[in-house]
Amino acid sequence: MNLESYKKQALQKQKEHKKFLEGLKKKPPKNLDYIVQETHEEVFEKIDCLQCANCCKTTGPLYTEKDIERISKHLRMKQADFEAKFLRVDEDNDKVLQNLPCFFLNQDNTCSIYDVRPKACREYPHTDRKKIYQINDLMIKNTVICPAAFEFVESMMKNLNK
Repeated sequence: MNLESYKKQALQKQKEHKKFLEGLKKKPPKNLDYIVQETHEEVFEKIDCLQCANCCKTTGPLYTEKDIERISKHLRMKQADFEAKFLRVDEDNDKVLQNLPCFFLNQDNTCSIYDVRPKACREYPHTDRKKIYQINDLMIKNTVICPAAFEFVESMMKNLNK
């Protein structure tokens, strides 16, 4: 998987993708959620996240209090110790990782806390959510990071322009 190639394509197509997604927001098709789900499944039949893990290498998820509670319990750590060791507060006052790539990313691109991973990780790249047009800006950002998000937008464009 050539990440540089995906990134380059995503940057070149940003305007086109943005225009398409804004069109969905203005006039969503009646069966949009169904099309989104179908497209999501199609894309993830072709793309294996374990071949990439670019999100874990370049983007830190936001950690909610529930995430911190669940993960620190799993690691048998006090929440305060977990936060001190792994997290920092960013400019938006969100709790995020101190360093990237993610500390929990293994050599083989698997996640050492997969079963208890943060909500943000579980939902990424957000290509299977209802009312997809509510996250247009986030989707555009994700197409540059995540080959699946890029393929998702490309497939959506094809599927809806049939």
